[in-house]
Amino acid sequence: MVSIFTLWLPILLSAVAVFIISSIIHSVLNYHNSDFSKAESENELMNDLRKLNIPPGDYMIPCPTSNRERNSAEFQQKMKTGPVASLTIFPLPVKMAPSLVSWFFYCVVVGIFAAYIAGRALEPGAEYLSAFRFAGCTAFIGYSLALLQNSIWFNKKWSATFKSMFDGLIYGLVTGGIFGWLWP
Repeated sequence: MVSIFTLWLPILLSAVAVFIISSIIHSVLNYHNSDFSKAESENELMNDLRKLNIPPGDYMIPCPTSNRERNSAEFQQKMKTGPVASLTIFPLPVKMAPSLVSWFFYCVVVGIFAAYIAGRALEPGAEYLSAFRFAGCTAFIGYSLALLQNSIWFNKKWSATFKSMFDGLIYGLVTGGIFGWLWP
């Protein structure tokens, strides 16, 4: 068994590496450009939403407040006639710095879980491939599997989900590689 505290270097180094790789993926490579569709009447839609002064948050349209309302004829009619949407309103101005800081801390948390699982499964001096498998698989799970829920429940494009899961596979491989390399 290896303590999480012994694995502080691979935790932090993998978080930094994933942060850098994800920045390259999202700012240099173009394969995520089609994850969202542009509304044909974008300006009109933006003007209409602006007039409503909707506070930042997540919204479901239509959104029942109870099971009773969900089963009502009025709600069912709204669902039939549409539009049906989930909508996230961001606070203005949109700032990247808080999201980037949160993303880095998320990468550290994934690294901590990878360290915990690998540290419980392996002894000091374990082979590279063993550390790679345990840490890499755990990191892949942390970066990828929950993304499926967005396509299952919120109709996010499956292609966007699979591309993000591919990113998670890359992050998992990098994390596993760093843990294997620096395993005590």
